[in-house]
Amino acid sequence: MTRPLLLSAAVAASLAACSPTVKLQAPTEPITINLNVKIDQEVRIKLDKEVEDLIASNPDIF
Repeated sequence: MTRPLLLSAAVAASLAACSPTVKLQAPTEPITINLNVKIDQEVRIKLDKEVEDLIASNPDIF
């Protein structure tokens, strides 16, 4: 009588010890994304001498 009782207690203890638990928990601090981005834009317009003279002689063209 003690042997089946002892066996069932051992099986119950082993089943209780092997139960996996998974916990999902939100982070306590906000997620920060640090982006070090530098955007430079440079526009160069090269004009011929004739075009520069045309613009100088007609300042109201634009």
